[in-house]
Amino acid sequence: MATSMAAALAASLPAPQAAPTPAAPTHDVIPASMSKVIDIEAEIPVTSVQLDGLVVSKIIKHSSDSASHTAHGLLLGLDLDGTLEISGSFPLPHNSGDEDDRSSKTTGRYQASVLRSLKEVRADDSVVGFYQSTTMGAFFSHTLVDTQAIHQDKLRHGGIVIVHDVSQTTRGNASFRAFRLSREFLNAYRKNSFSARSLISNKLTFSSLLEEVPLKIRTNPLLSAFIETLTEPHRSTLPQAHPSETFSAAVPPLYSTSLDLGNAALTKNLEHVIETMDSYKTEEGNLAYHARQIAREKARAESYVAKRKEENASRVAQGLAPLPEEDISRLFKIPPEPSRLESLLLLGQVDAYAKTLEGTSSTTLVKMYAAKASSEI
Repeated sequence: MATSMAAALAASLPAPQAAPTPAAPTHDVIPASMSKVIDIEAEIPVTSVQLDGLVVSKIIKHSSDSASHTAHGLLLGLDLDGTLEISGSFPLPHNSGDEDDRSSKTTGRYQASVLRSLKEVRADDSVVGFYQSTTMGAFFSHTLVDTQAIHQDKLRHGGIVIVHDVSQTTRGNASFRAFRLSREFLNAYRKNSFSARSLISNKLTFSSLLEEVPLKIRTNPLLSAFIETLTEPHRSTLPQAHPSETFSAAVPPLYSTSLDLGNAALTKNLEHVIETMDSYKTEEGNLAYHARQIAREKARAESYVAKRKEENASRVAQGLAPLPEEDISRLFKIPPEPSRLESLLLLGQVDAYAKTLEGTSSTTLVKMYAAKASSEI
């Protein structure tokens, strides 16, 4: 029945037509002077990242409007002569709770539809990486590592991840950094081996999981000139202007963030440090528990093997045949060594929080001394 049905379907299909002879290409040969700039075979490694000013604005807006602490999105652009030029981006929907198959499929369909729309309007539709927002510099997470590992295998030159620190932006400093996974981490990740021996052999620490790529921001010269004109103070045209309004600017400088002496950021930073240290202590306790279990099972297996050897030696001395050797792995379930990736990521978060705390506290201390000195004048 199935054979007749397949034959009927095959008979109903139109007869295959002969493939037309492909026409000779009419494009010109790439000049020798441009052969190294137009990197078709992806032989020139990416040494720097150039971020367009419009992309910076999009990432800042998405991160500030996002309900969660981590906002994700894709980066679009191309690599040219060793520089990854990022000219576009679009946000990805946030999935609350654990990501299941349905939410992943929804995100995939949304991503495909946006890329299809960009292609229809002849915009950049080549994915070169993704961006992620963070607070206080603590961007080490399983999501970032897993996503970048997927991109590293599928994207041209491995792709990069742009990390935007929202807490720095609220203080008037736009923080953008570009990273990619190190070769040593990729070797351990592909083998799914993060044991102590693997970390030692690959020389992996939390500071060597990612390697930073130099990043520069490119703005339109006309836009830069326009903003400079708005921020430049000019003399008032009013005949009887107040002395404070004699010189004014369309975009006056803001001193609220620069001279803020509040300690809310320090308190929040200390809370994050304590929470991360507690998580790290819990993870170390779990690793110690698994290590004791492994040592206990290994001791039982070694004791069984030693006892079997003594028994076989006594049987041979009595002229009896020794007992057959048994598979120790079937008798004793020795658990595998647990992964230490979570510990590395938590150490990276602690280091980031500590560096942010150092910078924030030193700046606040200078402001307090300046405020005290000004009040005594």
